[in-house]
Amino acid sequence: MAQLQEVAGPTKLVCFELQGQEFGADIGFVKESLTHRPIAKVPLTPAWLAGIINLRGDVVAILDLGLFFGMQPASMGPASRIIIARHEQRRLGFLCDRLCNLRIEDLARLQPPPPTLQEDAANVMAGLLTLDDGHALRVLDLAALFASHQLAAFRRGERS
Repeated sequence: MAQLQEVAGPTKLVCFELQGQEFGADIGFVKESLTHRPIAKVPLTPAWLAGIINLRGDVVAILDLGLFFGMQPASMGPASRIIIARHEQRRLGFLCDRLCNLRIEDLARLQPPPPTLQEDAANVMAGLLTLDDGHALRVLDLAALFASHQLAAFRRGERS
């Protein structure tokens, strides 16, 4: 959470929908979005690890953020996407139901995640923004997601 607040001010956010809720992530972490493609399931991994894909010769883990946040799994419809993020030479992808518009928002207006949010989810949320139309935008802290204890088991043998 601290990393995003240190750069409070107008920030470009890649926004996406998951289970009817809008999320955003700093565009500096987002490298590309892909149309949905086959994902190879990996045995003996948590349900929120959707599997892996081969992306131009590199193996990239794909997370189902819906399951990660204790919601329903991401949909696999024609609008669904895989967002590829990068942090400190590591990449991962996450599923979303659909992409939304790019937003420029002032992160100084971030409110903390609600106290009712489970701890694992709260640890990777920078906070909430109330948009002009009254809807909430859940801002992810992708650096915290990469550093999360949930992903620690998948760091061994990682290549950049």
